[in-house]
Amino acid sequence: MKLTLASSSEYRKTILKKLCIPFDAISPEIDESAINNESINDQVLRLAINKAQAISKLKPTHYVIGSDQLASCNGQTLGKPGNFQKAKSQLLMMSDQTVTFHTGLCLANHSTNQLEFLVELFEVKFKPLTEKQISIYLNIEQPYNCAGSFKSEGLGIALFDSLSGRDPNTLMGLPLIALIGMFKNLSVDLFDYMQNSDMQ
Repeated sequence: MKLTLASSSEYRKTILKKLCIPFDAISPEIDESAINNESINDQVLRLAINKAQAISKLKPTHYVIGSDQLASCNGQTLGKPGNFQKAKSQLLMMSDQTVTFHTGLCLANHSTNQLEFLVELFEVKFKPLTEKQISIYLNIEQPYNCAGSFKSEGLGIALFDSLSGRDPNTLMGLPLIALIGMFKNLSVDLFDYMQNSDMQ
């Protein structure tokens, strides 16, 4: 089986490596702008599909994985902050609140016209946070390219009160349980392709 991840994200690459299956990774060059009146679920799903299909055209015999993630809190969409001030504002808003992470996932194969897609949700309850705590966290981790302004695989865990969802990988942008299910729907048993990590 040939597998390609339609992403340049080091986080998603690290997660996919857990499956012990060799893969390529290519950054999809697509327009990620929001569409007026588009719901957050529709947006992440559209972008995940667009990413997978864009790379599928380049790798028509490969299974291609596309993923996109946004967060929402009290009805407001949270993307990647990009800098300290925006990240601080996001975390102040999320203090003592429940934040929902919406991850669009798509598995495509151009040559067989196969397409699986879904939106996986994951909730994070944040602790009450002070400005001092937020500033210390941001200066250490600098999570400015992460939706929600934190890295759950790193020091970001110190910001949380509780987590709720079926797959913690979802929080880092690639829900593996859902992905394995998609392959099963396409009659692909990933265990047939798993290798010892030193063989990759």
